[in-house]
This record gives sequence, C-alpha cells and structure tokens, in this order.
Amino acid sequence: MSLIAPDRRTILRVAGAAALSLASRGALAAVVKRPKPLVMLDPGHGGADPGCISVTGTYEKDITLATARALAHDLEAGGHFRVKLTRNDDEYVPLGERVARARGAGADLMLSIHADALPDEHLRGASVFTLSEQASDRAAAALAARENRADFVAGVDLSRHAPEVSNILFDLARRETNNESIRLARDLVAELGRRVRLLNHSHRSAGFAVLKAPDIPSALVEIGCLSNREEEALLQSLPYQRKLTTGLMQSVSDFFDLPA
Repeated sequence: MSLIAPDRRTILRVAGAAALSLASRGALAAVVKRPKPLVMLDPGHGGADPGCISVTGTYEKDITLATARALAHDLEAGGHFRVKLTRNDDEYVPLGERVARARGAGADLMLSIHADALPDEHLRGASVFTLSEQASDRAAAALAARENRADFVAGVDLSRHAPEVSNILFDLARRETNNESIRLARDLVAELGRRVRLLNHSHRSAGFAVLKAPDIPSALVEIGCLSNREEEALLQSLPYQRKLTTGLMQSVSDFFDLPA
C-alpha cells in the first residue's frame, strides 16, 4: 500500500494545533502552583557501618545524622522546602539504596553529609565533592574508594543493582545534572567558606556512588575532619553545627533562587 504525503496546509494545521496545545499546557502550568522543592539529605554511614572513628571514639555516623537532622529542621522551618532523609536513625542503608530512595521520592536535590579522616591529624576543614569517574587527586580517589566499600558488610556485596538506562538520553541527562551539581558545589564552598574553615582543595571530584543519580543534582559535603582533635570537638558543639547548617541552608536556597 502506498502512503500519500500530507499537503502543506495539513502540516501547518497539525503544527498549529500542537502549538496551541503546548501553549495551553504552559498557561495551565503557570496557574497550577508548583510543589516546594524536595531536598534529600543523606547522612553518611549508619548501623553496622560507623564510618570514621576518632581517637576518642566519636563515630562519623552519629555526627552526620545530627547535622542532617538539624539542617532538615532549618530547611522545613523556612517554609520553602520539603525535606526527606535517606535514614532517620542508626540504620544501615546500602549506597545504591540511598540513590534509589532519592529518585523514588522525586528529589530535586541530594546532599550527602560526611565527616573526613585524614592521615595528617593537623589538617582540618570542610570540603565538597561532585561526581567524576576520574578522581581529581589521589586523596580524593582513596576517600571515594573507602566510602564506596561501605556496601560490603560482613564480606557480602550489597551494592549490585541493574543499570537504569544505557543510551544517549542517559548521557545527556547526566551531563546536565553534573553541570548543576558543580553549580551547587560552588555555592556550598562559598557559603561554608564564609563560616567555617575549608581544606585547601575545597572542591574536589571522585566517583562516589551516592552521587550517581543521573537526574538529581548532588553533592557530598565533608563537614570536617574527625582525625583532628579540635575539629572533632567543634563538630559536636551546637554553635559550630549552627554555622554549618546555616551555610548549607543558604547554599540550597541559592541553588533554587529561594530565600533562606
């Protein structure tokens, strides 16, 4: 059976109808109130995985959960955001599951909160990571490898999950998401740098599993070094936590161009 090509008038009529439909949907979207952005906070480690342990016995998992809870409270109190946590208590959550929870909730942004431990106990300061399969430096690669191994518990690999997509659209989405993540990281470095000490290389990149959502701008914040005794004490003090959460909240607000 032969196909008859539509004439120019038919094409214009169809195109006009489509344009009208798009315009109608645009007008409707302008009338319908958009929901508040959903921020997914990811307190690092938890349960059987304590994360870094300071010389005095402070667990990273406790510091990250306390900071995430305080930040969630501040973001919700401002009235401009909805907030969820990948874990609300001392629960072990596999790395892939953290990303799955963020995507399942329809998160608009994901902020993973950690505390670092460095070989040099004199070093201290916060830093921010974005995703890169090629780590920015050897220390960043070692840190990502250590964090990603957290999915191995009692010798069992819990990190296996099927790839979500494997086509060109996936690559384009990830590229745009990575660009947005870098913009978020720059805001985080700027705002935290006004309030707390930063490491010399404050914005770094590595292949963190929790940053691999292809459609959610994400950053991982190392809020300080538990390997430094002074910073370990600060991370447990309410005034210092307030400085951290204020900087984090301002960064999130700036990212969405909303008031803090």
